[in-house]
Amino acid sequence: MPIESGSCASARQAKQKRKSHSLSIRRTNSSEQERAGLQRDMLEGQDSKLPSSVRNTLLELFGQIEREFENLYIENLELRREIDTLNERLAGEGQTIDGAELSKGQLKTKASHSTSQLSQKLKTTYKASTSKIVSSFKTTTSRAICQLVKEYVGHRDGIWDISVARTQPVVLGTASADHTALLWSIETGKCVTKYVGHVGSVNSVKFHPTEQVALTASGDQTAHIWRYIVQLPTPQPTADCNQMSGEDEVECSDKDEPDGDGEGSSDCPTIRGPLTSLKSHQGVVIAADWLVGGKQAVTASWDRTANLYDVETSELVHSLTGHDQELTHCCTHPTQRLVVTSSRDTTFRLWDFRDPSIHSVNVFQGHTDTVTSAVFTVGDNVVSGSDDRTVKVWDLKNMRSPIATIRTDSAVNRINVCVGQRIIALPHDNRQVRLFDMSGVRLARLPRSNRQGHRRMVCCTAWCEDHPICNLFTCGFDRQAIGWNINIPALLQEK
Repeated sequence: MPIESGSCASARQAKQKRKSHSLSIRRTNSSEQERAGLQRDMLEGQDSKLPSSVRNTLLELFGQIEREFENLYIENLELRREIDTLNERLAGEGQTIDGAELSKGQLKTKASHSTSQLSQKLKTTYKASTSKIVSSFKTTTSRAICQLVKEYVGHRDGIWDISVARTQPVVLGTASADHTALLWSIETGKCVTKYVGHVGSVNSVKFHPTEQVALTASGDQTAHIWRYIVQLPTPQPTADCNQMSGEDEVECSDKDEPDGDGEGSSDCPTIRGPLTSLKSHQGVVIAADWLVGGKQAVTASWDRTANLYDVETSELVHSLTGHDQELTHCCTHPTQRLVVTSSRDTTFRLWDFRDPSIHSVNVFQGHTDTVTSAVFTVGDNVVSGSDDRTVKVWDLKNMRSPIATIRTDSAVNRINVCVGQRIIALPHDNRQVRLFDMSGVRLARLPRSNRQGHRRMVCCTAWCEDHPICNLFTCGFDRQAIGWNINIPALLQEK
């Protein structure tokens, strides 16, 4: 009768263990499914304050999580058994190769190499199995906190800038490459005023702090100040745009863009000329803003200068020079006579006009590409965004280095900060809009699918935190502006 070798006996023993364990797994799997079904029945029978749709979604997601982790547990057991078998095989080879015993260090090296490969396989399997569930859960949460409320369609070209009036009635303003600026009813989404005084792209729009007056900057090398009088239409009940967002995020083509004709601006009152035109630049005026009080305005231009004007007389008060390349943006402090200008020279500069007899300049260096915008926040902070895919938070008392840096996956355009809650809204070249706090913690990403969200580069964001319907607005080169409702308490709680 032939005698079994030690290796054959161990192989047969391992096979029997595998067979018995497989039966055990099947029994465990069956009992776990029955238990999961009983738990679901018990949960569904309990009283809950959650809406049924949300409750069903949560139950389904948790069921998927349980099934995936059960599968991972089974795969983990199988991998551990393979590791044990491999170690036994290596140990056997160590006793028989060339009749000499391998050193303990050599055995340990071989076993360690094989074990690391299997461990990597386990990690990869875990990530692949759970990523879909985690992604769907995050998407559901994001849509519950950030909801699309209204779309503003009427421009015939991309929208560069967006702003919200600071006086009653509160209207939304957009500046477009189609040479117009439009004012919108936030509630109805209808255009209430069209400004057609420029002969070039309108690059920015800002509202006077106390009057119904707007300031626009243009590619025609001028900035215009014009007065508007609006009568807001009565809001009509509209369908909830968020109900259309059931699909996963997908890539959208330019064919899905809104119609260029846009009935929203075809029948609204038109303003054809300004009260005042500011004309001292030798290049495109890319941005403009009001100083505190509204008696002076500042403009930023591709001629590498920023100009400070007296609004009543249209006279040039100061020409701010020092940037080495074209300016990209300018912003004023809400309560102090401070101005910050951004440039393609990778810097932004702080100009101090609090002392009428002298104005000081501070240069902030830290970005490696064009600074697309820099804005003030409450206190002594400035937030800057750049084409280098970063956003930096600075303390005006310490210019040497930022106090926080946010790294993203796409160039950042004109940012805006929710002053009361200190939340930064980042518009990206890749069509995304992300929300961060001032310490650099990511809070949310606005949902984007084949039926909602921007389809091309997002150019600008604007907060209006006190508005009951929409508290965040975005605009992009897909020729539309969007109003969002951000549940800020829930957003900060998720943090």
